[in-house]
Amino acid sequence: MAAPVVSSVSPNQGPASGGTTVTVTGSGFTGASLVRFGSKTAAFTVNSSTQITAVSPSGTGTVNVTVTTSQGTSTQQVTFTYAQTPSLSSLSPGQGPAAGGTTVTLTGTNLSGATAVRFDGVATSFTVDSATQITAVTPAHAAGAAAVTVTTPGGTSNALTFTYLATPAVTGVSPERGPASGGTTVTLTGANLTGATAVRFDGLAATSFTVDSATQITAVTPAHAAGAAAVTVTTPAGTSNPDDPSAHFYYAAPPSLTSLSPPSGTTAGGTLVTLTGNNLLGATAVRFDGTSATSFAIDSATQITALAPAHAAGAAAVTVTTPGGTSNPVGYTYLSAPALTSLAPASGPTHAGAVVTLTGSNLATTTSVKFGSTPAAFTVVSPTQVTAVVPAGPAGPVTITATNPAGTSNGLTYQRTGAPAV
Repeated sequence: MAAPVVSSVSPNQGPASGGTTVTVTGSGFTGASLVRFGSKTAAFTVNSSTQITAVSPSGTGTVNVTVTTSQGTSTQQVTFTYAQTPSLSSLSPGQGPAAGGTTVTLTGTNLSGATAVRFDGVATSFTVDSATQITAVTPAHAAGAAAVTVTTPGGTSNALTFTYLATPAVTGVSPERGPASGGTTVTLTGANLTGATAVRFDGLAATSFTVDSATQITAVTPAHAAGAAAVTVTTPAGTSNPDDPSAHFYYAAPPSLTSLSPPSGTTAGGTLVTLTGNNLLGATAVRFDGTSATSFAIDSATQITALAPAHAAGAAAVTVTTPGGTSNPVGYTYLSAPALTSLAPASGPTHAGAVVTLTGSNLATTTSVKFGSTPAAFTVVSPTQVTAVVPAGPAGPVTITATNPAGTSNGLTYQRTGAPAV
């Protein structure tokens, strides 16, 4: 009979510590008495004349595998390589989303021939870049720490930690409205906000933001067209849900005023003024020269009714403020009630047609002159003078008054004598 022949071993490599189950294929194995890996004897089982199952002893380097029977020892060069145990020194990045998909670079030694990369025991796809580097893609995993290992024919490496992060969520935005020009400081509340790298309003980056805690971010809105904007936060774990209805900010168009009525009122305030314009919904203030209206009501997007506050006589700029900003000013005039100091002549005929000159103050906006309860035709000459045509009336005294939007003057006495007009 011929000496045994070894044609192959599988696997042909394993850890230096030994213990690899190796299938030795060849011929003439019946009655085998010895299997060696280099100079070291291995435990073995003869399966048939063509196959032996052996367990590699510990060793180093590349050694020849031989089988010995009563007919001799095999002489073929069929080798088994003892691989060094892999080790890991770093991984980058060290964190990523629980959904997986992060490309991680593992650095270490003896990484050639890697057969598996595992995250907490879960195998993932990888590429061996060199003996010192592997690129792997993280599998999905619950939020928290995961042990990362590399397995080669030399064994399994030490473990490094990769942290899976929960996806951020935005559950509230306050305030919910602001001007289209941007610049509103808003507080975002939610979960898993630590490490935020971006805050966006409909894809537009916030002017600035600060991570206050894992549940709060303070951000400044960028400029944006009027309307709703989805607010999202991005962290190493991913981006929050833009479709969450609680994660929206509403950009308001700036308000504008076109008119007000009446255009004037008393310095004492209390005049009910109707303001007309656009984008008036959500108004937070109506001001007369910076002084808040006594009260106001939003009638519609185009109308507000406000009660004028007290103010010194003269012009006042009226504005409306909404989350969209402050409107253009519209002029309102504060008036003092008229006062009469003299009239000339002080008497005249009982028939109509005599002209009297009234002198006083605050007469520029005079709306009526009355002799008793009878209105008279009149002309405003200046803020201090009005001329009036005396209506017909009985002989005797009659009280003359002047009225403007701020009120009615004191009365002066005109005497009808029945004499011809002078």
